[in-house]
Amino acid sequence: MPGNPLPLLIGVVLTLVTLAVSLRLRRKQRLLSDLPTSKTQGIFVGLVEVCGTAESTAPLSSYLAEAPCIQFAYHIDEEWRRTVTETYTDDKGQTRTRTRIESGWTTVAQDGGMQDFYLQDDTGTVLIRPHGAKIEPQTLVDTTVTPGDPLYYGKGPEMQVADSCHYRRFVEQAIPLHASLYVVGQARERSDLVAPEIAAAKEAPLFLISTRSEKNVQRGTAGWSWFWWALGLVLAGATTFVGANVMISDRFAHNDPAPLIVAGAVAVAVYLGLWAGGWTWMVFNSLIGLRNRVRQAWSLVDVQLKRRHDLIPNLVAIVSSLSSHESSVQTAVATLRTQMNATAPGVAGPDFDGVAGQLRAVVEKYPGLVAQESFAALHRQLVETEQRIALARAYYNDIATHFATRLERVPDRWVAAIVRMQPEPLLNAANFERAPVAVKLADPPIAPARPVRS
Repeated sequence: MPGNPLPLLIGVVLTLVTLAVSLRLRRKQRLLSDLPTSKTQGIFVGLVEVCGTAESTAPLSSYLAEAPCIQFAYHIDEEWRRTVTETYTDDKGQTRTRTRIESGWTTVAQDGGMQDFYLQDDTGTVLIRPHGAKIEPQTLVDTTVTPGDPLYYGKGPEMQVADSCHYRRFVEQAIPLHASLYVVGQARERSDLVAPEIAAAKEAPLFLISTRSEKNVQRGTAGWSWFWWALGLVLAGATTFVGANVMISDRFAHNDPAPLIVAGAVAVAVYLGLWAGGWTWMVFNSLIGLRNRVRQAWSLVDVQLKRRHDLIPNLVAIVSSLSSHESSVQTAVATLRTQMNATAPGVAGPDFDGVAGQLRAVVEKYPGLVAQESFAALHRQLVETEQRIALARAYYNDIATHFATRLERVPDRWVAAIVRMQPEPLLNAANFERAPVAVKLADPPIAPARPVRS
């Protein structure tokens, strides 16, 4: 007679769960691989990947190691052991007693802290708001001590747990100051100034802050994906084999094992087919997302070219105007000083109203007029604009190259051929549609000195 189908159903559910976990980890690994690493000065709104060091002007201090950091978490566990006596009834209906040893660890203290910080690389810094991120910190402290160690009561509580073995385990993990970090998250505009920041966002598929390198993070994700895939494959075969053995009659189970082998093989084939279908779907979505990021990267280049095209002429006009007024001010001041030097103390001198009025009008109209600062600001704007264009172009070329590589790599090329995806062309200086804006500052006019009345 057929047996209970519940074990078979449980096995099928566990197999599907492992399949879903494997594909999810594979999708995460591809997402990390598809994101080009940005420089902090070249971060644009959207999902970004950036590497640098953790910096803060007022860092936290970790509790156990007392090390400067931007995030830490610790816990203190105490070991206990006790003898338990219990009463039970045996198979003959007699009441008996027995003893057993129980042991374990109890957390006696735990806490932590976190703050916003800056990620710094060779181009600048970007603000990171880590709340809501998956954090992969470093282990600063991991030790087990006895009451004779200063750490036992120095950092741990005075009270002990019941049945204590007088062993305490101290564990602390943190992101130390100046630690190298790998960050993947959603970039957005800051509310306090015109600059980007990376923070948690509902639309972001991932927000990761890791002390591991990008290569190690991808390796770990891919490794766990293969682990869950293999576990699902074993479960598919074993579950079907065992479930079929329960469901069919004993005659088949003992005299003819062929149905069991066939059932296991079919289950493995179905599992591999489901995984292949899920993998194809994941690769297709990955290629679509990568193509959209390539097009977004080009739009970022175009935005920066437009910024240069619109900004530079306005800056040139402003600085030229201020330069002219500065020249007028200097002429007026020189004339005023000449008049003052030409008049002896206590003697009526020439009329000052003409020069003084001109000076007052210029100062009132331009109270913060300093020509050197204007020229310096123009220079900074020019340098920043050109750097942002270069970074945007490099970002586009990186992701376009990666996209082209994906389209040529087996087995991705088979999926790409189905929808006829084509690589995007790379950019060089000749590809820019908008010509560079020449910066030419007109010579400031020299105001003629006002003649002094005799």
